[in-house]
Amino acid sequence: MLLIYTHKITSRFSYVMRQLFTRILGIEVIFTTTVEDFIKHTGAKITYTKQPLQNEFFIRSNDLLFEQGINDIQITMGDWEGVPCFFTAGDRSSIPFDIFSASFYLLSRYEEYLPHVKDMHGRFPPRESIAYKETFLKRPVVDVWAFKLLEKLQLRFPDIAYRPREYRYTSVIDVTTSHCFAYRGFTRGMAGFLMDFFTLKWRRVSQRIAVWFNPRKDPYDNFSEMVALHKKYGIRSMFFFQFAAYSTYDKNVSPNSNRFKYLIKSIADYSIVSLSASYSSFDDVDLLRKEKKRLSDVIHRPVNFSRLRYNRVDVPETYRNLIDAEFTDDYTMGYSHETGFRAGTCTPFFFYDINLEIQQPIRVHPFAVHDYALTNNIGKENILAGMSALYQEVKAVNGNFITVFSNELLGGTEKIDWMELYRTIIDKYHV
Repeated sequence: MLLIYTHKITSRFSYVMRQLFTRILGIEVIFTTTVEDFIKHTGAKITYTKQPLQNEFFIRSNDLLFEQGINDIQITMGDWEGVPCFFTAGDRSSIPFDIFSASFYLLSRYEEYLPHVKDMHGRFPPRESIAYKETFLKRPVVDVWAFKLLEKLQLRFPDIAYRPREYRYTSVIDVTTSHCFAYRGFTRGMAGFLMDFFTLKWRRVSQRIAVWFNPRKDPYDNFSEMVALHKKYGIRSMFFFQFAAYSTYDKNVSPNSNRFKYLIKSIADYSIVSLSASYSSFDDVDLLRKEKKRLSDVIHRPVNFSRLRYNRVDVPETYRNLIDAEFTDDYTMGYSHETGFRAGTCTPFFFYDINLEIQQPIRVHPFAVHDYALTNNIGKENILAGMSALYQEVKAVNGNFITVFSNELLGGTEKIDWMELYRTIIDKYHV
């Protein structure tokens, strides 16, 4: 049992302490604001204030966990034995920075509340993040900090009890376009044919005609291959199906298609199936609920997990909408065109709503790799080298390595055989 003394117990303080100690390190933790209780405690203990009480393990606090709302924070980077850090704490502190405030800053997505220019889809640009600017985006620094803190605590308190955790790999499959040519209806199919024909895309014309006579030849219909691969390696897989009406950015097979429904039900026999929320439902909770219910009716089980189209996250509104629609977990925390750790962690965490100053009841599962980001690299070897570096970072802290691939990309073979690359990734990083 670890005791932490502080001058004030706030929602922010409790939130970050439980994330670092309970969820990442597996250490039971209790808090106190009473000096006498702290002095009497004979086990492991930390002082988290501006000044130490005695010669105890002391971390000098920044003001962030004791404030409310959003303030313009000036951040100066430091270094902790080769690991980047910020909110430096001075010489008297047992570690050179306020690990708890820095972790809260990243986990809460504090910087995404600050004024910034969004991209065309209303997303926070990765280049605006401190992790990108200070070149630690590809490290789960919150987890790295936590385990380095554990090492320091073990030197002072050799008997401190903690629960080791195991590395976990999860393959997320985005299905926003289940079929390229098949099952798309006469009108959409003919319009696509004419567009391909008049733009001289002869390869697509021939593929389209072949699929019309044999739908199983659709290049995006690689679901049985993926299911077999996941079963072979015994990995945790999740399929997120878009189940929405046609719109400018939502162009999947109609949710009224019986063949589409049959596909979803067949996948649900072998894997977790949940909702890839449509672009149109981004700020429409009623539509989000409708899509969720319709998918649940197809698979005859609750739909608890979500992903947002194009990884659109607008804090805090996105998570409030997901909570209103009764989702328990979300897999959208990451960047479409940059690999790495958007929230600085490879561990699931509950979303903290800064405007309301409460921990919200939705668990966020950050992903490290989105397949769009891999298309920026040239060649299979470069992609695998980048993936290996991310894997090693996650493996070092026994975290959750989550990758997001689409059946659409895996059905492509231009320049790279993406399905073959996916097999290699599964083989290398599933354990």
